Amino acid sequence: MDPLLANLEDWKPFTALVVGDLMLDEHLYGDAERLSADAPVPILHVRRKEHRPGGAANVCLDLVALKGSVIAVGVVGDDEAGRLLRRELREQGVSDEGIEVDPSRPTTIKQNLVGLAQARHPQKMFRIDFESREPIGGDVAKAVLEKVRSLIGRVDVVCLEDYSKGVCTEEICQGVIRIARDAGKEVLVDPAKIATYAKYRGATSMTPNRTEAEFATGLRTHGDGSAEHNTLLAKRLLKEADLETAIITLDRHGALLLEKGKEPLAVPTVARKVYDVTGAGDMMLAALAAARANKVDWPDAVRFANAAAGLEVEIFGVQPIPLEQVHHAVLQLASGDGKLRTLPQVLIEVAARRRAGQKIVFTNGCFDVLHAGHVALLDQASKHGDFLIVGINEDASVKRLKGEGRPVNNQEDRAKVLGSLGSVGSVVFFGDDTPLKLIEAIKPDVLVKGGDYTKDKVVGYEVVEAQGGEVVLIDLVEGRSTTNTIKKMQASKP
Repeated sequence: MDPLLANLEDWKPFTALVVGDLMLDEHLYGDAERLSADAPVPILHVRRKEHRPGGAANVCLDLVALKGSVIAVGVVGDDEAGRLLRRELREQGVSDEGIEVDPSRPTTIKQNLVGLAQARHPQKMFRIDFESREPIGGDVAKAVLEKVRSLIGRVDVVCLEDYSKGVCTEEICQGVIRIARDAGKEVLVDPAKIATYAKYRGATSMTPNRTEAEFATGLRTHGDGSAEHNTLLAKRLLKEADLETAIITLDRHGALLLEKGKEPLAVPTVARKVYDVTGAGDMMLAALAAARANKVDWPDAVRFANAAAGLEVEIFGVQPIPLEQVHHAVLQLASGDGKLRTLPQVLIEVAARRRAGQKIVFTNGCFDVLHAGHVALLDQASKHGDFLIVGINEDASVKRLKGEGRPVNNQEDRAKVLGSLGSVGSVVFFGDDTPLKLIEAIKPDVLVKGGDYTKDKVVGYEVVEAQGGEVVLIDLVEGRSTTNTIKKMQASKP
């Protein structure tokens, strides 16, 4: 099995400390269908207002979605926005015990105006920032570091998220790195776009994008940059910031990983339809931290983070990507075009699709010699939901049910043929004479069998109906069966 998939199947809860610029994101949604009468200015007719944690606070939510316990460390003002931000974090399961209140500065607020024209996709029209970029210092900085010192023993990994809003000063960054290293904890940094990364010196890893890395090192290029150029960037970062690893994110080209003492490694990603890149860097950092807390090696941690960040850019706004969805994406990448799954893999697929509101359909059979009747049944079954899972009997099970000489085709061949059908989402083996254990585990929304059954004879119907699902019987194609097909084949022999 792919080592990353093995890690994901054995994923364990972890605790992360997130230090950085905490923000409150405010979104004003409305209709933007006319201009002002006295100036060519778009008018936003506000319909609703939403608040959610942003900046380093968004990294906290990303980590929670990846099954982490999270403690936020940062600074907010003594104002309503700060109280709202802390309440939102607590409601999402994030501890706010590491947050310091500074009455001398406001809580950072990013107010986004989002308009729809003719009920089409939302489009960000404008953003208004309420913030102070003054570096924290004095008693506030000392209090922040004291909180880190008191909390470090409870965490597995530390994230530094720097948006240049005053919290991640050199004093804070170096203090956090020193405290973490003394405690044997890794520190992963998502850096700000600044001219030097000296304040992050000694961190475990850093995840700038190529533009940020070029700005910090002075090594500029045009276009996408060559592999040689990206390697030079990574080597410069590794040396100047005394890192264990440097990870340069390269948008659709994935990422370049350079571990100290090793050759650079290009980690590709899947080209995705980019809807909104907001939050992708936060998700990258969170996913790397979650993977490292689960003892995943660096190449696989970057693969995992690439998958998570890729899913983030496909949605509007900033939304945490749940572990099940990232696991599903990694599973699809590792499987290529193949659809054969183990039961644990199927359950990950089911969980991801259910989160997306999809309806799961299940049917089963031997499917020994695929014929038109099978194809018609599977096609009809797939139309009763969004994703069709097909359980097929293992070879020993087929032999018990059908007798000597069966199956004609072994289970791997049968699975491959079924997987080639567009109607089939996934294929999973079962070794018992019935698929009851599969049905109990998958809990399909729709259970499909051929019309030669009555509902009370369909294995698992009680399980499905007890949870509000339905059983569907589909008419068979007359004269089409595996037994008849085999008889015709035998009769044609000389």
